[in-house]
Amino acid sequence: MPVTVLTEETTPVQQSAWAVQGRGPTGAPPLSAVIPAYNEAAALTAVLDALRRVLDQLGGPYEILVVDDGSEDNTAELARSQGLTVIEHGRNRGYGAALKSGIRRARYPWILIADADGSYPMEAIPRLLAETDRADMVVGARCGGHDAEPRLRRLAKWFLRRLAMYLSEAQIPDLNSGLRIFKRERAMRLFPILPAGFSFTTTITLALLCNDEPVRFLPVEYYRRQGHSKIRPLRDTLNFINVILRTILYFNPLKVFVPTSLVTLGCCAVSLAYDLFILVDLTEKTLILLFAGVQLMAIGLLADMISRRIGSGAV
Repeated sequence: MPVTVLTEETTPVQQSAWAVQGRGPTGAPPLSAVIPAYNEAAALTAVLDALRRVLDQLGGPYEILVVDDGSEDNTAELARSQGLTVIEHGRNRGYGAALKSGIRRARYPWILIADADGSYPMEAIPRLLAETDRADMVVGARCGGHDAEPRLRRLAKWFLRRLAMYLSEAQIPDLNSGLRIFKRERAMRLFPILPAGFSFTTTITLALLCNDEPVRFLPVEYYRRQGHSKIRPLRDTLNFINVILRTILYFNPLKVFVPTSLVTLGCCAVSLAYDLFILVDLTEKTLILLFAGVQLMAIGLLADMISRRIGSGAV
C-alpha cells in the first residue's frame, strides 16, 4: 500500500471522487479508522497491527488514518512504515483537533476512533460494528482497568458522569471513552461545537444524546496505557465541567437555568422572611435576589426558544 502523507496545507481529496462501497461479507459497513497519536511510539505498532488484523477479518472496505499531532518522537515514522495514511500536524493542537483532521480526510461514512496507547482491545470492534444498524454512535464503555487509576481521578470521573446524566436525562455508562464508532456526517454537523481538546468525546456524546439520536454503549475491557498520560487532572476536570454545561446550554438550556433560578428564588424567600420577621424591613439584598431569579428564568426560557428554533432549522 503506498504511503500518503498529508500536512495541514494539503488540499483534501474531493468527496465526489470517493467511492463509498457496500458492506463486506460479515456485514461490516465501510469504515474509516482514525487514530490520533501524540508521542505514542511505545504502543503504536502493536495497536495498528491488532487493528489491521481485526479489520482484515471483517472483510469490509476500510482505511486507517493515523493523525500525528505534532509528536516529538518517531510516531509518524512508525505509521508510515506500515504503509498507512499519515496526517501530520506541525504542532500539538489537541486530541479533538487530531480527530477532526482525520474525520475531514475520511472516505467512508462510518468513523472508528481508537486511542494509540494500547488501552482499548481492538477485538471489541466487531461487537461495536454489529450495533451500527441500530445506532448513530456505538461507544465502548470501559469496564476494566479503573483500579489502576488514582482514587481522586476516579472520583472526578464519577462526578462528571453523574452531572452529565442529570443534565442530559440519559444513562451514560462512559462519558468520554476513546473507542467508538459513529456516522461521519453526524460528527461533521457538530464540528462547530466540538472542541480541540480531550473533551471532544464528551461533547459528541452529550450532543447526540441531547438531540435524541440513537447511542448505544457496549462494555469493553480497559487496560493500563503504555507511555505517559497527557491528561492534566485539575485543568482537564474543570474543562470537562465547562464543556458539559456549555453543551447542555446549547441543547437543553432549561436544565441549567431553571434549577439556578429556583435556588436564587429560594434564597430570596429566606432573605424575605429574615427581613420581615427579624429586621422588620425590606432590604436591597432581597430585591436583588428576586430580580436575579426572575431574570434567570426569563433568560432560560429565551435560550430554550432559540435552541428549539435552531434545532428545527427555523433559524
